[in-house]
Amino acid sequence: MLKAALLLLGALTLSVLVWHIGIGRIYEAVTQLGPAAMLVILLPSLLMYILEAYGWLVTLGAWATNVPFWRVLAIRTAGEVVNMTTPTAYVGGEPLKAFLLKRQGVPIVEGLASVVTAKTTMTIAQILFILSGIGLAFWLLGTGGSAGQTAMAGLVSVGLLGFGIGAFVMVQRQGMFGWILKMLRRLGLRIQYLESREQQLLDLDRTIAGFYATQRSAFLLSTGLFLLGWLAEALEVFVMILCLGQPVTVLSALAIGALAVLIKGGTFFIPGSLGAQDAGNLLLLTAFGYGDVTGITFALLRRFREFVWIAIGLACLAMLPKGEEPPVPAP
Repeated sequence: MLKAALLLLGALTLSVLVWHIGIGRIYEAVTQLGPAAMLVILLPSLLMYILEAYGWLVTLGAWATNVPFWRVLAIRTAGEVVNMTTPTAYVGGEPLKAFLLKRQGVPIVEGLASVVTAKTTMTIAQILFILSGIGLAFWLLGTGGSAGQTAMAGLVSVGLLGFGIGAFVMVQRQGMFGWILKMLRRLGLRIQYLESREQQLLDLDRTIAGFYATQRSAFLLSTGLFLLGWLAEALEVFVMILCLGQPVTVLSALAIGALAVLIKGGTFFIPGSLGAQDAGNLLLLTAFGYGDVTGITFALLRRFREFVWIAIGLACLAMLPKGEEPPVPAP
């Protein structure tokens, strides 16, 4: 019920923004783009998906040789559909990725371990990206006014997020799932589903801890690839604003892209961040000196990109093999 109410509120917010700015003005801005520009706008997100798929692939270790890259890309794209369309803090699609990997012969423990470690390296890269964007926003806009206050609030939020991800890595290295089981038992809670899979969970803990202990180069490479993927978001901002016929610099595109990621992450509890993400993008571009038509058109173009990738993700999910394949020998 709450999810439906938030979704309705988000849709109402977006509708009010479009009505206030003017449908005719927005339509005129969009029609000036043309089909070629719409395709160009999608290229940065394609680059982002490819880089992030490679970032996940390297966390698979020796099992990476058993799964073709195009299938890893398809599985990740399918999982991101769940992340983008459900209010699950962008983690709802991660178990699906591990399940789809199992169909490719990767054991569920190794698949889940790669999902957890890849999500960790992606979040670390995300924090670095957002921090760079906040620093640029302070430099470009100053510390005064609403823009400066927004950047300061973002800095505090990212600081807390950075502390949380650091603690999360430490817990992973000590055995996250075993710790959860112990805490539940101390509280007098015994969940049969978890209890019956205790050995699998302990194996998962050992696999994750082994990755951090012995695969440091893979950890750094994965983080670097995900950081490049986040930078592709800034490239998308640069391309979109340029296609809208407005001047843009690389530094302002980086700042806008990073702060947009922060806004989207902070509104995960709204399905698709509908309304909040769009209003945030509008306010961001207004703070950087762009008009309201450019701001809302930019927000709608990002929605267009999301719809395209949701469609591609659903197609990937439909085309991936349905039956389980025989397990391949352990590397």
